[in-house]
Formats: sequence, C-alpha cells, structure tokens
Amino acid sequence: MDWIKTTFEYLSMSLFEISGNKISLMSIFLAVGVFFLTTTLAKMTERFIDKLLIDKHIDSGVRGSIVRISRYIVLFIGIMITLDTVGISFSSLAALGAVLMVGIGFGLQNITQNFISGLIILLERPIKVGDFVSVKDTSGKVVEIGARSTLIHTRDDVAIIVPNSQFISEQVINQSFTGSNMRMTVNVGVAYGSDTEKVKDILLEIASNSTGVLADPPPKVFFENFGDSSLDFSLAVWINDIWDNRGTLSNVRLAIDKRFREENISIPFPQRDIHIIKEA
Repeated sequence: MDWIKTTFEYLSMSLFEISGNKISLMSIFLAVGVFFLTTTLAKMTERFIDKLLIDKHIDSGVRGSIVRISRYIVLFIGIMITLDTVGISFSSLAALGAVLMVGIGFGLQNITQNFISGLIILLERPIKVGDFVSVKDTSGKVVEIGARSTLIHTRDDVAIIVPNSQFISEQVINQSFTGSNMRMTVNVGVAYGSDTEKVKDILLEIASNSTGVLADPPPKVFFENFGDSSLDFSLAVWINDIWDNRGTLSNVRLAIDKRFREENISIPFPQRDIHIIKEA
C-alpha cells in the first residue's frame, strides 16, 4: 500500500501557486474532469430543453434562443466550479482581471466582440434559424447561430461562416422577419399602342395560375410609367417559398412571354436612331 500513498503524495504535491492557492496534479485532473462533465451536462441540457419546448407551439427561433442560452448558463456555472476546484476564487479572478483585459484588448478583441454580438442576436432575435438574410455580399438561409459566428447556407449549396458582429454593425436584410411569405415583383414592358387593359388581365390571369404564387394576398398589376421604348408594367405577387423565389418568378416570366406571343403583344427592345452628318 506504500505505492498508493506515494502516488497520492506525488499527485498532491504543489506545482505552482496562483494568488496564494497551491495547484497540484490532482487539482488539475479534478478540474479537467469537472469541466468535461460540465460540457456533457450542457449538451444534455440543450437537448432536454429542446425536446421539452418542441411540443409547446413556440416559434423555432425563440426555442433555439432559449436552448442556446440555457447551454451557456450551464457552461458558465461549470467553469466557475472548475476554477473553484483548483482553488481560484472570485477574488483571484479579480486579481487576474487586469491581465485578462489586456489580452482581450489586443489578441481577443474580435472574439469577444463576436461572442457578445452572438448573445445580442439570441436575446433581441434580429435573425433566427430558418431566416433568409443578406449581409454585405452574402445571402442565404440561417442554419445555425453559434457563440462566435453564424452559419449561412446559400442557394448554391455553399456554407458560409459569418462573424456575429457583422449582424450587429452592418445593414442586414431579413426577408423572412415577418413570416415565410414575401412579395416579389416582375417587371415587363409592352409596345406603345398595346391594349393596356388586356395586358393587365393577362398578367393577373398568369399570376393566379402560377404554382407558388399565393391567391391571398391577391396579385396586383401596376402601370408604372411611359418608358422610352415601352409601356412599363409591374406584376406584384406574394409567394410562400422564399428559398425558391427565383424559380417561381422564372416560371411567371416564361408564362408571360408565351402568352404575349399568343396574343401578339410585343415586348419591345430599346431602339436608337443614329444620324450621320457628312461634312462638305
């Protein structure tokens, strides 16, 4: 049994001190075990709360925010317990605060900014999982909101990782903020002399028969302007599939082109007259 006693004494031997607290191999192993248990408990808590709220008819974005914040709370408590295990108290953390702030100011500034921005996103919810957003040159569906970054999936099947700070400091377009429905516009010009009432009726008929276009709210046709080469119309329709809005609008344009050809309605192209003056 002497070897057990020797091993215990060796593990309990002080390696170094932090603010008067002796740190040994045993305290380090215990802290690692507590931290591992904390991360496991945080994941279990996240899954449990998600299952608990999934049948409560709560918006998916709200549910995701609650689940993620609950995980952060468990992790924070676990980190405090881990530090206390190795003898680092809150007073010791205060002593190290100045050094930590210097590190944040230089090397961890962006990470800290993105982490705080992630908390703001989860609390204020300017975006949520499933939204179709545009920030800078990036557009796509929000797949995951993490502590440091947000994962966006584009229509071209490309995953883009965007720092959370961009959603706070930059202008963000959230096309699905108020719901899954969205109004889109198809612009079309017809030749001067065309029957405008007939054009309006055809556009409304095409919209009502197009897959993906909602009947309520109803589509509308606007006579926008007398253009240089055409009478300019716009067809405003509501769609319920933001992800595939390009396909829906493409089908509407194809139907317009086909129907105008059948009705002998011309879609003019810009024309310019060039006058050539010959000098004597």
